[in-house]
Amino acid sequence: MKKWSLILLTIVLAVVLTACGSSKEKSNTTGNEGTKEVTLKVGATPVPHAEILEEIKPILKEKGINLEIVPFNDFVQPNTQLYEKELDANFFQHIPYLEQFNKDKGYNLVNVGGVHIEPFGAYSKKVKSINELKEGAKVVIPNDPSNGGRALALMAANNLIKLKDGVGVAGTVADITENPKKLDITEVEAATLPRVLDEVDLALINTNYALEAGLVPTKDALFIEGPDSPYVNILVARPDNKDSEAIQTLIKTLQSPEVKKFIEDKYKGAIVPAFK
Repeated sequence: MKKWSLILLTIVLAVVLTACGSSKEKSNTTGNEGTKEVTLKVGATPVPHAEILEEIKPILKEKGINLEIVPFNDFVQPNTQLYEKELDANFFQHIPYLEQFNKDKGYNLVNVGGVHIEPFGAYSKKVKSINELKEGAKVVIPNDPSNGGRALALMAANNLIKLKDGVGVAGTVADITENPKKLDITEVEAATLPRVLDEVDLALINTNYALEAGLVPTKDALFIEGPDSPYVNILVARPDNKDSEAIQTLIKTLQSPEVKKFIEDKYKGAIVPAFK
């Protein structure tokens, strides 16, 4: 009888110890999952967007996020690949461009938050001021609607042309009502603007492409937008992931004091933080 009692006690103890061991293992597994690193694939144009993202990589690493930056040199693929879920987010565009892109493509990509403003500028290698522009001078502007309208509005603000009342930054070449110098205005792909600068008299260039070409907006631009520009560059995601912990951590980090200081120190006014 004692023998059977001992056997029974041994079995009971074995079951209890096994249960305790299983419980401990489960707890450890849960802990490991809780600290599992998340990878975020973010599309960005090289300057300044990818540079800013590179700056926060170590900060995100400490928060359990592995940031994978996917570089692009155009304004179409970052949105297309985000919509098709090949990217988790992108960082290259301003709000008017996103709104127009969504409208044209039937997409529903969303603004997660603003990071910086890139004042749009006009550049030339042939003249030192707009007063030197001759009749029939060749001018190039971006061919996408939002940036094209922005370029024309900037030209109008500097008295090179006049636009129909009320069109604002939504204007097109067809909305020009006065062109005193009979400027020959051509629309080209935004990324190619710096490459044709030698061939034209004036080029209105997005700041990211100007910086890539070695131009310093505050120094080299004949005229430039003020810091009150409405064209805030934003982090963009999809409706299904915009509120995820990883995306929210990314935008909070992009809007941090560390990033504000980095932008101010590195770009010295060529790029302006859009947050306090």
